[in-house]
Amino acid sequence: MNFEDTSLPGLGVRREITLASGRRVGVVILRDGTMQLIISQREDPDACAAAIPLSTEEAGSLGAMLGAPQLVTQLSDQHRDLPGVNTQQFVLSHESPYVGQTLGDTHLRTRTGVSVVAISRSGRVFPSPAPGFELNAGDVLVIVGTSAGLENAAHLINDG
Repeated sequence: MNFEDTSLPGLGVRREITLASGRRVGVVILRDGTMQLIISQREDPDACAAAIPLSTEEAGSLGAMLGAPQLVTQLSDQHRDLPGVNTQQFVLSHESPYVGQTLGDTHLRTRTGVSVVAISRSGRVFPSPAPGFELNAGDVLVIVGTSAGLENAAHLINDG
């Protein structure tokens, strides 16, 4: 699916996609850095049905929410033929003792046998993060391992 970028002289840029239904969904990024999520009217794809202001954090969270499940689905499909291997995503909560720590500080692989294959943050995906990758609250960790390993990883990520 392709993005359609439209310059809005003096204002910023509109970036949108056309859905199978014909409706358009996108964002308007204004010159001052603010953003709006826009949705077209069902009857008239050129008319705006809703414009929702988004903070940078909200836009990033929305991007992560939409992007991480696709990555998990893709990885799950790739591991479907490997019995006992599962893919799951975990959100690093504000209460996690690992907020501000590095991925290596968790000793996740050593302690649980799972591997972090990607981290999604603010709409960006970081594949194969290095042990020095600093973790932030709200990060979505995409983890591959056994069911038991994933369960142990969930406890470790949340409780330390």
